[in-house]
Amino acid sequence: MAPGAAPAALLALLVLLGTLLPGSGGAEISIHPPKAIIPRGGSLRVNCSISCDRKTTFGLETVLNKEEVSRGPNWKVFELSDVQEEINPLCYSNCHGEQIVASMNLTIYWFPERVELAPLPLWQPVGEELNLSCQVSGGGPRHHLSMVLLRGEEELDRQPVGKEEPAEVTFMVQPRREDHGTSFSCRWELDLRSQGLELFQNTSAPRKLQTYVLPSTDPHLEAPPVVEVGSRWPVKCTLDGLFPASDAEVYVQLGDQKLESNITYNGDSVLAEAWTEENEEGTHSLRCSVSLGEKIRRTRGSVTMYSFPLPTLTLSPPEVSEWTTVTVECVTRDGAVVRLNGVSAEPPGPRAQLKLNVSADDHGSNFSCSAALKIAGQEVHKIQTRELHVLYGPRLDQRDCLGNWTWQEGSEQTLKCAARGNPIPKLNCSRKGDGASLPIGDLRPVTREVAGTYLCWATSARGGVTREVVLNVLYGQNILDIVIPVVAVTLILGTLGTAGYIYNYQRKIQKYELQKAQKEAALKLKSTPP
Repeated sequence: MAPGAAPAALLALLVLLGTLLPGSGGAEISIHPPKAIIPRGGSLRVNCSISCDRKTTFGLETVLNKEEVSRGPNWKVFELSDVQEEINPLCYSNCHGEQIVASMNLTIYWFPERVELAPLPLWQPVGEELNLSCQVSGGGPRHHLSMVLLRGEEELDRQPVGKEEPAEVTFMVQPRREDHGTSFSCRWELDLRSQGLELFQNTSAPRKLQTYVLPSTDPHLEAPPVVEVGSRWPVKCTLDGLFPASDAEVYVQLGDQKLESNITYNGDSVLAEAWTEENEEGTHSLRCSVSLGEKIRRTRGSVTMYSFPLPTLTLSPPEVSEWTTVTVECVTRDGAVVRLNGVSAEPPGPRAQLKLNVSADDHGSNFSCSAALKIAGQEVHKIQTRELHVLYGPRLDQRDCLGNWTWQEGSEQTLKCAARGNPIPKLNCSRKGDGASLPIGDLRPVTREVAGTYLCWATSARGGVTREVVLNVLYGQNILDIVIPVVAVTLILGTLGTAGYIYNYQRKIQKYELQKAQKEAALKLKSTPP
């Protein structure tokens, strides 16, 4: 039998007897206080008193540490010390040979030694149920002990603490977006206000909760489907609907190579941008992954690297004299087709040719060749151009240099006169008689001294050509000499025009009168009787 079991059984028996057996001869026994609550390990003084008409034995029966501290003829005071268990002490007495007892209702209370909120998940999806566990060791009496779950300072729920040791209380919550970064904690409460004491409580260390939202959609990956070897090209990866987006991690990979990315966040979206270069032909895998919390979303794509040199465009010969036949030929790699401007009838292929008899007007003409190649369902193009050089002698005609110029003295004018040719010809203009040079290309005030007839000649290695240029300057009497003849000619022309008009007008009147007379004669013939 365990230590203390026999006294406890004896006390129980005495309590039963005290309940079943009435006091002898009207004797009574009492215990004070009849009900008490003390902290575990505390002390308590108990007074046993009896009313009996003869001398009798009485005392306090308990397994707790006790000491008699005072007595009288019919009472005794005992001190209970270091009380660790809730064992109700009994005052007993033998009066007239019969046992009588009185029992005290003793309550022991103590505070929990430890309260702790079990570790939270590193990340918790928003809206998914989360069980939070509060663990407590010690504390009693348990029917007065409860556990409270706190979100910050807000009380979410409370539950009683069971009798198991240590005890665990579980709460279910559904975290929200706004719970991200919020602290949760557990608080035990020992409510002894009904026992005349107060509400005791203590709170565990807080733990922060991190909530997140990762959409079920995959990231959007942007990259050109085909790229030429050696060129730099962009890659973009985006995902919307993240929370908190700033905690998302984004990885962009080309093959096994992680690309250095510039990551930006905007609200609930994340964008990763990278520039890369690949020098190996073929199809390469492209991947983008976005991770948040304990989940990850991935997107896969591919990019095809190709090598496609410019087509070869030749002019044979590249520099020719006018009225010479030139061969234009364009060649590209196998599998591609070329188009040569000016050639449309030939079937498409890797080679195209054009022959033409060139003139001076063809000098400086550009010939272009476009090559096309289909790669991974995409068509890529390369264009090559060449300029034709035609050698021809000097040209100096009306469009190059006007033959007659008339300017007002004192006005600012620029005389434009230029020769064409390849090679570019040299131009000289000198006035007949004194050999003065013609002021070409300069903006200057016009003076009467520059008037005259000039002879211009253009020369090059391919020959020469001449042109006469007359420069008139209007001033004073010179103007009258020019204007009077012009006015006279105008008057003569005006007079002739007026006379012609009058003559035509008279002819029309005569014709009208003749037609009228003929109609009247015909009418008279019809009206005369036979």
